[in-house]
Amino acid sequence: MSESLDALELRIAELRAQVRRAVKAKDNTLARSLRGDLRRAEQAWDRAVGAGEPEPPQEREAPLLPVREQVHQALALLGVPSAVRMIVAVNDAFFSGALRGPQLTSLRRDEERSFRGDPYARPYYLCAALTDRLSPARGLLADSTWEPERRVLGPLSPRVDFLVSAMRVADRLVRMTDPPQGARRLLRRMAQNIPGAVEGLAPADPETTIHAARAELEVHHAADVTQRAEVAARAGRQLSDAERLFGAAALSTLRGAS
Repeated sequence: MSESLDALELRIAELRAQVRRAVKAKDNTLARSLRGDLRRAEQAWDRAVGAGEPEPPQEREAPLLPVREQVHQALALLGVPSAVRMIVAVNDAFFSGALRGPQLTSLRRDEERSFRGDPYARPYYLCAALTDRLSPARGLLADSTWEPERRVLGPLSPRVDFLVSAMRVADRLVRMTDPPQGARRLLRRMAQNIPGAVEGLAPADPETTIHAARAELEVHHAADVTQRAEVAARAGRQLSDAERLFGAAALSTLRGAS
């Protein structure tokens, strides 16, 4: 590129000198012709310089959805209680990419405050997943419209939920004509944690990932369903409406347990 620029710069300098001489000689016809040549040479110089410059970063368009609705959208795709980091990754891969972890820091507390102030006023709440102690699981968000067994956790639930979320991400890619590269990368990262889903750093095949995840899920599914049903039943007996969504303090979960 440097040789091309050097040649163009010499050509531009020569044309400018020729234009000056033609104007001085009052040869208007030649001067107009030389000015045309000069403009074309300068445009060629601009293109040559532009070809060597990196593309300016593309600014993301402002998201149309509020933060809570972006989170709800990501949870709907994943279908299981999910950590903030996973929610942000799914939003980045499939949707606006405008979510950042700190935006979600106080979200569950805000949702709980809203529910306690005016219960069931909203069509859904971003609530907590509940542990087997009926306390809120740290860092996990769920959808209040899910059935209770889906919002509580047993000992096997973290692995089961990871497998389910991987299958749902893979299924989303299967149904897309041209999946974004970010979604492909997300699936590969998830598939690397599932035996038989992918080899090394190779791209993950969605169908293979679904098959591998389902094979492992069959090992854990029955026990997880039983454990979750037991936790959900206790939550139904012992907790208030707000506590069923947002969890109970450790001491309050002991009432009626004996």
